[in-house]
Amino acid sequence: MRLGLIGLGRIGSFHADTLSRLPAVESLVVTDVVPAVTRSVAERVGADHVDSPQALLGSGVDAIVIAAATTAHTELIRAGVDAGIPVFCEKPLSGDLAEAVEIARYVADGAVPVQVGYPRRFDPAFAAARAAVESGGLGWVHTVRSTTLDPAPAPRAYLETSGGIFRDCSVHDFDTVRWVTGREVVEVYAAGSARGDDLFAELGDVATAATVLTFDDRATAIVSNTRFNPRGYDVRLELHGTGDSVAAGWSDSTPLRNLEPGATWPAGPPATFFMDRLTAAFRAELQAFTDVVAGHRSSPCTAEDALAVAYIAEAATLSLREHRPVRVDEVRHP
Repeated sequence: MRLGLIGLGRIGSFHADTLSRLPAVESLVVTDVVPAVTRSVAERVGADHVDSPQALLGSGVDAIVIAAATTAHTELIRAGVDAGIPVFCEKPLSGDLAEAVEIARYVADGAVPVQVGYPRRFDPAFAAARAAVESGGLGWVHTVRSTTLDPAPAPRAYLETSGGIFRDCSVHDFDTVRWVTGREVVEVYAAGSARGDDLFAELGDVATAATVLTFDDRATAIVSNTRFNPRGYDVRLELHGTGDSVAAGWSDSTPLRNLEPGATWPAGPPATFFMDRLTAAFRAELQAFTDVVAGHRSSPCTAEDALAVAYIAEAATLSLREHRPVRVDEVRHP
């Protein structure tokens, strides 16, 4: 198949390397708003290059992968769907909730598949956690803990347009707990601190946050996030049920120091970047998309899934601002 990749920044360049190596991808076409970047990436991975998304859509591609700026996501999703070709888009659907609702409804009939990028769904341990829930072996899952701790803040220019910690970082945890448990979040309570850099208070954001999620079966999840975890990039999940407890993300690369006397765990170096920690998951995610394009499976993460996560993030943002629990229905568009 012939795939098109739009956007060649940090994640787009990474995707170019991955896509160029997938067996199902016979040819790749790339484009970016910076022509020199387009040419450089195309030369590195042996791809064709064009000067615009419109030219890319007219180049005979079978599907597109969108890694462009968030502000371009809905326009590019719509363009791909209108062209009748499958679309993979990095999260989020949009930085604006109303626009996210609109595009989710636009693609809701499923005639053209849309897959949204939430790579933890493709991490083997996280997938095993979901399987453990589905098997019934955990009993009633009453407590979930999900963690994303970044080693250091992203650059100012990125943070200024990120939408805040809940829309940018916590959404990966929100998607994970919803997907793994198979339950819907009905209420959110969030707290946080801007300590660490005056920039966060200036932006009306926080650098560290804790969010309590209540599911529709009255189970709870605790989501922890920070921009300041200098020991490494920490992504973990715990599930505690009436029959068993399991965890994902505990390995010799987990960025913690074990203070138990005589302990030798963890033995390996910690991951220091999300693409290091989730390299295999990103590859599996794009491999799954080629299966979607080939018609071998349906989208494993739909626009509807991404919208459900956006509602949780919106509720968390409102909860932090107003210092109160927020029902997800309060932010849901009619």
